[in-house]
Amino acid sequence: GIKIWKDVKGKLAEEDVIKRAIIAVKLMVAQGTLWIRTHVDITERSLTLLHALLKVREEVKEIADIQITAFPQDGIYTDKGNDEILRKAIQQGADNVGLIPHNEITREDGVRSIKFAIELAKEYDRKVDGHIDETDDPNSRFLEVLAKYTLEYNYEGKVSAGHVTAMHSWDAAYRYRILPIVARAGIHIIPNPLVNVSLQGRFDNYPKRRGMAPIKEMLSYGINVALGHDCIMDPWYPLGSGNMLHVLFMAVHLDQMLSPDEISSSINLITYNGAKAWSLKDYGINVGNRANLVITAEDDVIDLLRFMSPPLYV
Repeated sequence: GIKIWKDVKGKLAEEDVIKRAIIAVKLMVAQGTLWIRTHVDITERSLTLLHALLKVREEVKEIADIQITAFPQDGIYTDKGNDEILRKAIQQGADNVGLIPHNEITREDGVRSIKFAIELAKEYDRKVDGHIDETDDPNSRFLEVLAKYTLEYNYEGKVSAGHVTAMHSWDAAYRYRILPIVARAGIHIIPNPLVNVSLQGRFDNYPKRRGMAPIKEMLSYGINVALGHDCIMDPWYPLGSGNMLHVLFMAVHLDQMLSPDEISSSINLITYNGAKAWSLKDYGINVGNRANLVITAEDDVIDLLRFMSPPLYV
């Protein structure tokens, strides 16, 4: 996926990116998603992709709110100047600072990239949203570094860690040690079940790892877990429609959250928990909040997930 994307990204025209992005936004809004956080690759040095999404953010603001994460797909220190282009993307209007420490050449560079990202976010009053430990490698443990610097820089609640698929390979004793620290740092963990189960475990024969951070275990430590769709149609994944119910359906199967209570509460993973990661202040059905509603034909979450009928009204 990364290799194909490298070949393609410099050839994309701004108009084409805008057209595709607006289709994706309309797909998501029609299915009830009104807040979208997207990652744009800023290692495409002309920043064509960023400029396109900045225009999309403005164009669709009446129907959806978009946060743009400036994402250094190739790494912050893998190529000279990536750190400065990341700074430039933030200066030009990106909402969040991205990073991908496990893709840096050395662990030392991965640690340095985390420190740089949080310092940059603090300088420009932005949030941090990184791809963290998106690998099967049990030795990839950048989440602990992210938690350390989040606490050190007093950035609790402003940092999201996407994927963290290496967690499925960490031993239980290590998770027992690190997850309370992640909770204390207020890091939002964003598994992406559709993509994670498709990409991870590729080096395994059988049995194959499921490829997803353990949701129930993280929730038991008080960590805010919010699901992401991640790819819709791109070099990494071909079957996305922007429907977050598809994402949730996959998640409850992979993490075996299938008791009636677990299914009912799982809806929080694509509603309230996502709103918390977004820092939305008036989200939910409460007096005085904005009346953003998804009206469904079903009476409960179990039937909503079983049938996945399109919303009657958004």
